[in-house]
Parts: sequence; structure tokens; C-alpha cells
Amino acid sequence: FLSLTLFSLNRKKMNLKSERRGIHVDQSELLCKKGCGYYGNPAWQGFCSKCWREEYHKARQKQIQEDWELAERLQREEEEAYASSQSTQGAQSLTFSKFEEKKTNEKTRKVTTVKKFFTASSRTGAKKEIQEAKAPSPSINRQASIETDRVSKEFIEFLKTYHKPGQDIYKQCKLFLDTMNHKRDLSIEEQSECAQDFYQNVAEKLQTRWKVPPEKVEKAMDQIEKYIMTRQYKYVFCPETTDDEKKDLAVQKRIRALHWVTPQMLCVPVNEEIPEVSDMVVKAITDIIEMDSKRVPRDKLACITKCSKHIFNAIKITKNEPASADDFLPTLIYIVLKGNPPRLQSNIQYITRFCNPSRLMTGEDGYYFTNLCCAVAFIEKLDAQSLNLSQEDFDRFMTGQTSPKKQESDSFSPDVCLGVKQMYKNLDLLSQLNEKQERIVNEAKKLEKDLIDWTDGITKEVQDIVEKYPLEIKPKSQALAAIDSENVENDKLPPPLQPQVYAG
Repeated sequence: FLSLTLFSLNRKKMNLKSERRGIHVDQSELLCKKGCGYYGNPAWQGFCSKCWREEYHKARQKQIQEDWELAERLQREEEEAYASSQSTQGAQSLTFSKFEEKKTNEKTRKVTTVKKFFTASSRTGAKKEIQEAKAPSPSINRQASIETDRVSKEFIEFLKTYHKPGQDIYKQCKLFLDTMNHKRDLSIEEQSECAQDFYQNVAEKLQTRWKVPPEKVEKAMDQIEKYIMTRQYKYVFCPETTDDEKKDLAVQKRIRALHWVTPQMLCVPVNEEIPEVSDMVVKAITDIIEMDSKRVPRDKLACITKCSKHIFNAIKITKNEPASADDFLPTLIYIVLKGNPPRLQSNIQYITRFCNPSRLMTGEDGYYFTNLCCAVAFIEKLDAQSLNLSQEDFDRFMTGQTSPKKQESDSFSPDVCLGVKQMYKNLDLLSQLNEKQERIVNEAKKLEKDLIDWTDGITKEVQDIVEKYPLEIKPKSQALAAIDSENVENDKLPPPLQPQVYAG
């Protein structure tokens, strides 16, 4: 009996694994693939913030070295070409001496410019000269918004509790904002790198130079991030130089195409017929949608955390036991599909680029954010195997030819609102109409084929009859003359009878 019990339990586990084969994500996959123990991120190619910056710097240094070698090779080629041209043109008249001198100076200037282009100092200096030559942008000097003023006042009031370090922090933040205003031409990745360097430098100064306790360091970094990113939000969120908007539209279109996915297909352990669970699902959807209205990365992370906690509560109420990670991820995918949050990819990229890295690498915020990234990646790659469907059914559902069988109105509990019942009735009606339309179209095509075949058959029969009985056209016969008319051509007719009178 014990062996049979163990066998049945193992079978159930195997079936459960097979059902979740497309959704299950091992917890080790959420960590940095370099093995440092922090959470990774798909935007950082599976690395954590620290390891990604190291890899990024290595790749960047390699690219700079390759560019430097290319510049040196171009310089040598130009010098050799110039030397050969000088040897062949040595016998030219003195009339072109000034032109040659000017050409030499121009070539030297170009080579020097190419060499300086790949040095950090010259790049910064050149951009500073360009920025100084430009007129000040009206968007930089425009009047600050009400929210920006409020955040600035709160930041100043908060720094007053730090006394002398607070003044230095404020100066560092103002200097960083001025620097960022002069680096609008940089790519969004370079601006993100500047922000991450600033966070790291300020945190180190708070701990080492100003001897601030760790709990106050975290609060200070949260306020610094809030102050800086509130002022920089309009410049760095979904900038035009990136393809964030294109990704947003692609994800939104993908989620709309997957509107037919049911909780049963995702193995979601949530029973929305329970009123309390239904309220938790609505709150989770509201929180994930509200993320787009926040400006500060930490506030966006807080929305993701609240959404995740509502999901855990909904699972706990449904199962009467604490939720596991295998239950959380499918439910999060279901919430994203049901809510279709606006600008989802832009918000994820914004958090990745400009959030305090310590929040993304550790803690519950980092864990929930990593799961959200996995959920979005799963939605983008979702296929028939992930939902345990045949490829034919999956294609039909995706194209809208049919939809999964919905619940009948009689099977609803009395607590379900009338709107939900009406929605399912309308979906059933649309499905029936779609089937009728397909049937009518097929019958119309069959009728059209029958008419064409009938016409071809009649035409063939007529042609066969014509070939079998050809039509002969005889010449027209002459008309007969009237009996009592004058017969000019034929005089052999007897004369007409004359009346005779008989006497008595």
C-alpha cells in the first residue's frame, strides 16, 4: 500500500510538472548568472547591476581599443598615400606651393581629429564646446512644475536633519542635475551609467566620509532618487532615441491577441468566484496599471510590490495555505494579461536604467521586479506547448476564428455581477455567429462551384449536339404568283370562264 501511495504521489508530481512545463521558473534562474548571489535582469542579459557594469566596461574598453587601432591604421594609410603623392608631384611648379602647404595642414588636422575623437578628454571637451556654442534650451530654464517644487521643498526639509552632510548632498545633487542638462546628446545608456555612478559615489560618501548609519543611508538614497528622477523624468522616460515605444506597442498588441487565455490554461490557483479573491485580483490589476502614473523608480517598484502581495493573498485565500513561487508566477502572468498595463516595456526599462541598483539586486522589490520581467518574457514567447494546446487550436484562438468554451450562464454563482454574465453570453453569441458565418461562406463557395460546373456542362452538351447534328442553311425559294393575276411569263393557262346565259 505504501509503495502504491508513493507511486501515485510521484505521478501527480510528474503531471503537475508537465502541466507547468512552460511557466515554471526555477528560483536559481532569477539570480545573477555570474553567481554573485544578487538578482539578475533580462535587460542586463541575466547579470545583476554590478556584474553587468563590469561586463559593459570590458566590452566598451575593447571597442575603444579596436577604434583606436582603426584610427592608427587610417592615419598610416593617409601618410603613405600623401608621401607617394609628394614623390610623384615633386617637379611641379612653385605656383602650387601654397596649395600644397594648405593641403598638408588640412591632412594633419584631420588625422589629429581622428586620434582625438577616441580619447575621453577630447570627447568631453568637444561636447562642452558644442554646448557652450548652443543657445540655452528653453526647456531647461522653463518654470518648474508644481510637483517638482513640492519634491524640492521636501528634499530640502529632509536634508536639514543631516546638518553638514545634508548641505554637501544638496550640492552634489545640483551639480549632477547641471551635468545631466549638458549631456542631453548622450545615449540613454550613457545617461543611465552616469546616474548609477552618482548613486554609488553618494552612497560611499555617506558611509565613509560622513559616517551616516546604514538605515539613514537607505532613506537618504531614496530621497535623492526621488528628487533627481522627478526633475529628469520627462527627459529620460521613453526617449525618442530608443525603441521603447515600439516595444510597448508590440507587447500591447501581443497581450490583446492573447485575450482568450483562461486561468485554467495557465494553472492559476485563484478562484475568482470567491468575492474576497475577486477583490484582490482587481486591486492587483489596479496596482500594476497605476505603475505608469508614477515618476520615481522606487514608486513604480512599490506598485509592483503591492500588486504581488495582493496576488499572494488571493492564492492564500483560495488554497487556505501560503502561496509558493510556482503559484505566484502563473498568477502574475494572468494579471498582466488581464490588465494589459500601459507602456509596460518603457516602465521596466526606466526602472532598470535609473533605479537605485541596491533595490533591484536585493530585497522583495528586486524579487518581484525580476518575476515581472520573467512574466513579460514568457508572454512574448508564449506558444501552444506552454498552454498544453495543439498548434491548430492555438492558431485558431490567435486568429480569432474561435474561442475556448466559456462558462454557461447557469453555472455562475449568484454573487457574480451581471456584467460578467452578459460578457460571457456575448462571447458565446459571437462564437456562434462566427461559426454560422463560416458555414454560410463555405456553402456560398460550394454553390458558386456548382453553378460554374452546371454552366460548363450545359455548354458542353450544346457543343456536342451541334457537332452531331450540324445546321444546313438552304437557299430561299421563289414566291408563288396569284392565280387571278396577269400571267406574263406563262401564256399556256386557259382563259377565264365567261358566264353563260341559258334561255328558258
